[in-house]
Amino acid sequence: MFDDEVIREARAVLDLCASRKMKITTAESCTGGLISACLTEIPGSSAFVDRGFVTYSNEAKSELLGVPADMIETHGAVSEQVARAMAEGALERSKADIAVSVTGIAGPDGGSEAKSVGLVHLACAARNGPTLHRRMLFGNQGRHRIRILSVRTAFVLISQQLDESTATV
Repeated sequence: MFDDEVIREARAVLDLCASRKMKITTAESCTGGLISACLTEIPGSSAFVDRGFVTYSNEAKSELLGVPADMIETHGAVSEQVARAMAEGALERSKADIAVSVTGIAGPDGGSEAKSVGLVHLACAARNGPTLHRRMLFGNQGRHRIRILSVRTAFVLISQQLDESTATV
C-alpha cells in the first residue's frame, strides 16, 4: 500500500514519539485514514498511536471532533480554521500528546475557483505547545498522489511539532 520511503518516514515519526514518550492521534478527512494506516504498518506502533478519527463528512467533524458547524459554514471544511479545530478536537478527545489533522480537496472533482483540487490544510496540536498549520497547494496531480503527499506532509508537521513541544517542556 505504501512505498518504502513513506514507511521510512512513518518509522521516523514513531521513533520520535518513542524517544519523547509521546502518543499521537489523527483526524483525517481527505486522506480517509491513510496517516493512521501508514503509522500502524510499523510493528509496535500501538505503543505510540492512540487512535484515529476519520471525519470525512462535515457532520462527523462536528460530532466526533467538536468542530463548530458555523465555522464550517463560514470558512468551509477545507480551511485553516477547520484543520486547527480538527486537530485540537482530536487532542481533547484522546489520550494522545499530539494530534495531526488533514482536510483538503483530493479531486478529481470538488474544486472551485476559490479552492482548487490539490488544496490541503494540515494542523498539528500539542498539549504543551502551539497548534501548527500548513497550507499546501499540490495541484491536480491525481487523487492518489495528493493523498500520499498529504500523508508525507503530515509526517513533516508531526516531526516539527514533536521537536517544538519537547523544547518547551
